[in-house]
Amino acid sequence: MLAELQRLPHGGCTARFDRVVAHPAAEVWAYLTEDGKLQRWFPELSVAELREGGSIRFDMGDGTFEEMRITEMEPSAVLAYTWADDHVRFELKPVPGGCRLTLIETIRRITPHTPKDLAGWDVCLDAVQALLDGRTLDRKSEWEQRYEKYKQAIDALAAE
Repeated sequence: MLAELQRLPHGGCTARFDRVVAHPAAEVWAYLTEDGKLQRWFPELSVAELREGGSIRFDMGDGTFEEMRITEMEPSAVLAYTWADDHVRFELKPVPGGCRLTLIETIRRITPHTPKDLAGWDVCLDAVQALLDGRTLDRKSEWEQRYEKYKQAIDALAAE
């Protein structure tokens, strides 16, 4: 299922991804905040300082890093940080048999790259779930399929 997209008045949008994961919030939290686990699903990310006001680092692959400021952090519940001009927020809520993992990305400006990013987040969340379940995921194939769907969804949103 694709993320729920909602247009913002200034021309951007929010994307809300929801997953129910058959694992406790503390286990999912580890994949969001512990470098060894985080880098298994998003190799470019590392946690520089895990606290509100701390930062997540994005390895640009050329020896430089983009610092993303943590705007909110509640252990095993909320992790939110800047992402360039945008903002990402992970929420974990206990549910029977596991937890609900929600990612809300606030995108200030829709660009041709937006569907690529949305497909990427979607597949990343599936990768977290697969890792927790001890499964593998063909990320490239999944991304290609979802990219086309997100491209159509963003085009439709832009036409509204």
